[in-house]
Amino acid sequence: MGTTQLEAVPEPKYWHLRTVLTEALDSEFAVGEILPNERDLAARFGVARATLRQALEQLELEGRLQRRRGVGTTVAPPRVGVAVGTEQHAWPGAAGDVWQAADCVLAVPPATVAAALETGVDTPVLTVRRSRVSHGQPVAAELLYVPEASVPDPSGIDAPSGAARARAVLRALQRLELESRDSAVELGSARADDAKELDRLPGAPVLVVTTRFLADGRTAALSVATYRADTCRLTFGDAGGVEIHQDPERAAS
Repeated sequence: MGTTQLEAVPEPKYWHLRTVLTEALDSEFAVGEILPNERDLAARFGVARATLRQALEQLELEGRLQRRRGVGTTVAPPRVGVAVGTEQHAWPGAAGDVWQAADCVLAVPPATVAAALETGVDTPVLTVRRSRVSHGQPVAAELLYVPEASVPDPSGIDAPSGAARARAVLRALQRLELESRDSAVELGSARADDAKELDRLPGAPVLVVTTRFLADGRTAALSVATYRADTCRLTFGDAGGVEIHQDPERAAS
């Protein structure tokens, strides 16, 4: 693979470079192999490092590359299929749930979560932290927000903190009759706390799945699950429809 001249290419330089790099990944590099540093790659292809970074970021978004702390950029393994929403009428923590409870605290949620839960902006809610592992690697981190109104008998939550308290909150939720649940998926960037838990760099591409659980005509819990976009391919069950909402401001632009 020699130096490629990109000046006369009509498409964006980074996109053409992404195509060239894809061919190189298929022919020259093995899964897990570390790529040369940015300076060497930029010199090899005769491009600016900014153009190279754009191409690398695009390949990371597509799941072809991984950026790992203290290691560098490596060739990613094939994406792992992760089932989402296959049990449409099950509470978090029900039998067969693949998530692992880690902790539970009482804290004020983000304003967007408070609005969805219809709680006051300064009202603390039970916040359950869980994680998901597939094929031995962390693939997702979740924050499950539960208003205290959804747990009318707090005496059943006797553990002060940790995984035991998280599991107790999940058991309390399961006493409610789940009416329905709905999910939305969007592309985002990993925050510092999510990045650390998922062994990614801050700003790495992630898929954010927000799920509302409804009971007694209200949102009884809200899940915000962050999946690694480089290794996960989300799949939905037969009952899990996907809606596309168009931003009216963008449509008008």
